[in-house]
Amino acid sequence: MMFSHLRKRRRFARSIQAAWAAAILLSITSLTSDPAMARDDGDVASQRGQASFYSDRFQGRRTASGDTFDQQALTAAHRSLPFGTKVLVTRRDTGQSVEVEINDRGPFVKGRVIDLSKQAARQLGMLKRGTAPVLLTYLP
Repeated sequence: MMFSHLRKRRRFARSIQAAWAAAILLSITSLTSDPAMARDDGDVASQRGQASFYSDRFQGRRTASGDTFDQQALTAAHRSLPFGTKVLVTRRDTGQSVEVEINDRGPFVKGRVIDLSKQAARQLGMLKRGTAPVLLTYLP
């Protein structure tokens, strides 16, 4: 056959596309799955991980909840908690804490459990460091 090399190329291209599609699907499902949760005393749920804070370039943009993002508000992004949920964020290495309200989705970086507004990060003393180990406690 005269064009068999073209068929092989097309088959190869389709297999590459299928591999990329599978990789994307796997990454999406890992991002949307609920993070590991631990139970404290009673019905209070908590989560451990790394916190980071928003870049200034997000100031004034819309969040996933439809709110306008404000770096001076005590707000945060979490992958799965409902919008409006109040969370006590406690820095595990210093004991500093701040209460924030979830109004966005994220962070989408492995190991990070919450993205904080700059004001919340300031209250935790993590502006210079960029990230900090935290314990999230979900408030009723």
